[in-house]
Amino acid sequence: MSSINTGVKITLLAVAMLTVMSNAAIITSLPHLGEHFKTINTIELLSRLMITLPSIAVAVLAPFLGHIIHKTSLIKSALAGLILFSVSGSAGLYLSDIYTLLASRMVLGIAIAILMIVGTSLVGDYFQGAARHKFMGLQSAFISIGGILFIGGGGILSDYHWRYPFGIYLIGLLILPLVFMFLNEPKNRLHDEDTGQISTPLYRVYLLAFLMMVIFYTLPTQMPFLIMNHFGASGTLTGFIISSAMASNALGALSFAKFKQRYGFPTIYLIGLISLSIGFIAIGNIDNVYLFFITSPIMGFSGGLLMTTTTAWMLHKAHHTKRIKASGYLTSALYAGQFCSPILFHPFVKLLGLSTFFIMLGGLILMSAISILLFRSTSGSSQEP
Repeated sequence: MSSINTGVKITLLAVAMLTVMSNAAIITSLPHLGEHFKTINTIELLSRLMITLPSIAVAVLAPFLGHIIHKTSLIKSALAGLILFSVSGSAGLYLSDIYTLLASRMVLGIAIAILMIVGTSLVGDYFQGAARHKFMGLQSAFISIGGILFIGGGGILSDYHWRYPFGIYLIGLLILPLVFMFLNEPKNRLHDEDTGQISTPLYRVYLLAFLMMVIFYTLPTQMPFLIMNHFGASGTLTGFIISSAMASNALGALSFAKFKQRYGFPTIYLIGLISLSIGFIAIGNIDNVYLFFITSPIMGFSGGLLMTTTTAWMLHKAHHTKRIKASGYLTSALYAGQFCSPILFHPFVKLLGLSTFFIMLGGLILMSAISILLFRSTSGSSQEP
C-alpha cells in the first residue's frame, strides 16, 4: 500500500464513504416523514421505499453502466457520478410531493451505481494480493465511519425537521476537487474483449451477495421502526444506536485481512453469517432500548466482514480486463438485495411483529449456516480459494 500516493488513497476512501449515504443519511427521517405524509394510506411502505428505491435503480442499471464505463473513462464517470449524487440526493430539501421525492431517489441510485463501480474497479487496478485485502478492509472501515457520521448527523437533524438530513448529500461536491487532483485513468486497463472471461464461480459470488444484503438490510429498514415506534426512542438516540453498529462494522471490515490469512472465502462467509444470526436473535429478545448498544454492534461486525469478503472474492476471481463489468454485476446483486429486503420481509413483519421476526430470521440463518458447515466437513469440501 505504501507505493500508492496518499492522495489517491484518501480520494478512494472518500468516494467509498459516499456510497453508504445512499440510505444512511435519511434513515432516522423515515418515521418523521411517515408522520408528514400520514394522509397517504401506503406511507408505511413508501417511507421504507425511500431508502430502497435507489437500490432498485442500481440493481437494474449497474450492469449496463458497467459496460458503458468500461468503454469510456473511470475518472470522467466518477466526476459525473459525484455531481449527480449531490443534486439528486439533496432534492429532499425542496421537493414537496412524495412521489417526486421517490423519483429523485431513483436518480440517486444511478449516481451510487457509478460511484460503486468506479471505486471497486480502481481498487482492483491500484492494489494487488494482500495489499488489496488490507486496503479493502480499510475502505470498508471508512464506509462504516461515514455511516456513523451520516446516521448520527442525520438523527440529530431529523429531530429538527425531516428535510434537513437530505442536505448532507451536498458533501459529494467537496470530493470533486480530490478526483481532479489525485485520480488518473489506470494505464494497465485493457479493453480487449477476447482476453479473459468472467468465470462461472463468479455467479455464486453474485448470488451470495444478493442473499447477504437481503438479510443484512433489515438493519436500516426495520430497526429504526422497532427502536422509535416500539421503544419510543428519539431520532438522535436511534441514530447513535445504528451508528454503534456502523462502528463495529468497521472492525469487521478491518478483521477481514486477518481472517483471510487463515481461512478461505467460503469459511469467512459462514463465520459472518453465524455472527449475524446471533445478533438477530439477541435483538429480538431486547426489553430495554439501551441494550441495542450491545446487540447492534454484533450485526455491524458481521456486516462489515461479509461485505468485505464478498467484494474481495469478486476481485480475486474476476479477470482484470473484465473487472469493471464484474463490479457492475456485483453492485447490481448487492443493491437488488437492498431493494428486495423490505418487500420480502414486510409480510412476515406484519404477521409476527418485529421482535419475533428478528428471532425467527436469526434462527433460520443459524441453522442454515451450521448445516452448510456440517455438510462441508462430512463431504471433505476443504479446498477453498
